[in-house]
Amino acid sequence: MSFDSTVHAKAISLVKLGYEMTTAAGSGHPTTSASLAHIVTVLMYGHMRYEPANPAHPCSDRLVLSEGHAVPIVYAACADLGVMIGKDPQKRRPMTREDALTLRAIDSPIDGHPNPIEGFPFFDAATGSLGQGLSIAGGLACAAKVDDVDRRIFCIIGDGESREGQVWEALDFVKDHGLSSVCPIFNCNAYGQSDKVSPQQSAQTLAAKLKAFGFEVRAIDGHNPTQIQEALSEHAQKMYDPAAPPIAIVAKTVKGWGTPSTQGQGHHGKPASSEELPGIMEELDATARQLGAAADTPMKIALMSPKKPASPTQEAAPSFTEALERFGMGDVIAKGKLATRRAYGVALRALGHADGRVVALDADVKNSTFADMFSQDEKLASRFFECRIAEQNMCSVAAGLSAGGKVPFVSTFAKFVTRAYDQIEMAVNSGANLKIAGSHAGITLAADGPSQMSLPDVAWFRAFSTATNHKGSPAFYVLQPSDAYQAYALTLAMAKHNGPCYMRTLRADVEFLYGPDDNFALGGHEVLSEGRDLLIVASGYMVHQANKALERLDAEGIDATLVDLYSLPFDADAILDLANANNGMILTLEDNYGGGIGSAVADAVSADGGGFTVNQMFVRGIPKSGRTVDDVLEYNGLSVDRIVAQAMSTLQLSPT
Repeated sequence: MSFDSTVHAKAISLVKLGYEMTTAAGSGHPTTSASLAHIVTVLMYGHMRYEPANPAHPCSDRLVLSEGHAVPIVYAACADLGVMIGKDPQKRRPMTREDALTLRAIDSPIDGHPNPIEGFPFFDAATGSLGQGLSIAGGLACAAKVDDVDRRIFCIIGDGESREGQVWEALDFVKDHGLSSVCPIFNCNAYGQSDKVSPQQSAQTLAAKLKAFGFEVRAIDGHNPTQIQEALSEHAQKMYDPAAPPIAIVAKTVKGWGTPSTQGQGHHGKPASSEELPGIMEELDATARQLGAAADTPMKIALMSPKKPASPTQEAAPSFTEALERFGMGDVIAKGKLATRRAYGVALRALGHADGRVVALDADVKNSTFADMFSQDEKLASRFFECRIAEQNMCSVAAGLSAGGKVPFVSTFAKFVTRAYDQIEMAVNSGANLKIAGSHAGITLAADGPSQMSLPDVAWFRAFSTATNHKGSPAFYVLQPSDAYQAYALTLAMAKHNGPCYMRTLRADVEFLYGPDDNFALGGHEVLSEGRDLLIVASGYMVHQANKALERLDAEGIDATLVDLYSLPFDADAILDLANANNGMILTLEDNYGGGIGSAVADAVSADGGGFTVNQMFVRGIPKSGRTVDDVLEYNGLSVDRIVAQAMSTLQLSPT
């Protein structure tokens, strides 16, 4: 029983520190942490292959704590083991007990939930918004598979959390892609926040569901060290057998283990007061005596695999015209038009050949987003991950791939990106280098109707463009190319930028507005015509509408400036200079709901404080399907006639 007694002793010491940490913070989840005491001890003190002195080593086994509120137990182990912490890799130092007691302080790397960018590289992604961890683990496993690196990824999932549909999306993904290196561990302590978990999330029912999903299940006592070790060892042995089903562990645990006074309902997220803490410690000491806990067997962290990932190739991608020729599409230029979604596919394929870090993901629409240009290239196919109709899982997998050193491009219809807003926000919080391409954007989708149209997406992503990330860059760049040359160039720019980007692409073929000598950059804009009476600011398809309106306005004697505002954020001073050159009169055009480029321009105007007039044209009602693009634009007040009328009204003129 030496192994068991040693694990018991260490588990109790970690639980004690977990209580002390949360008491010092005045908040936290000590009882959930205590339910994981033995699992974390066996994992971190004897089973996982990693180096406390280099927790971000590319070959180390990884631990994803999906139920992020249980993090004090992992922090306690890291403090005991001296795992390195700190935002600056050159100045990292071993974590101490004193660090642990700064839990949740504003200047502490010991954040309330796991977050690597705050200086805790043992974790790969921010977690705590429940249900996302197993998808992240899947992404880490995909990265290891691409690199041919032998590492295991453990993911601890709460029983209440397993109600989230994304958990089951992730299990499908793990099974589909043969990711046997992922070890899901379900922590079944039977209690959620406000009540007991549903019988649908009981240990027995979870085990049956997992078996139905094609997993081999190991049901264990989560406080029995030997059972934990045996289940983990079996996973380690079978992960190399391609014929063996993946293994999942279902561990029955006790919320508030070791302290009878904190067990049962009503103790979730409630740290002990300073007056209660001595009694908690006495209970833990009594539990130790009852179990015969004694550190009488040495525990040693396992050695990492000596195999290391090769350095990926990184070279400049070809120009748009060169890529078209290379991929047998040389006749495209002569046709004079191409859908921006297809230009994205060309760019994605070109990037795949130029940069070995680039990987691609899609959700069963690759033949519409043109991500299939990547997936069908035999030299790139191993770096493509089909996620099926599970966009939430896809975006979290991408976050895991980013943590594994890849540059993930996520493609789906822009409308379906909205399903994954929470996952995308968590990826931003993690510092993920996420690239999202939403195709079939805006109302010009036409015939398929509003269920397929993305309309609030620009406003949502634009909110991130107003904030900076941990590197001082915009938390998101929002890109709306108006032609194929621009879409190709901006896709390359997305790959080059180390940070999140979202690009909207169009279903319809659109005429070329630019050529091979034009350059585009994140944060940029293009002036397509210069006038003195009115500044028209448009994006995406609406640039083409504005171009048509210019001819009509010219006939009315109005000399207008047209700006293709393809990026948010943008150079506000440059736009205001153009507005001043047009008597402060501004008209904005966009094929989405409000809160997008019009609001961004209005914010810049109000911040300047000058005398400007801003009229915004956007989709102001729920659209419907129409047989042609022009039908839908007219229905939603964005036809050329409506634009001309609004321009005249802005200038307080009547048409001749």
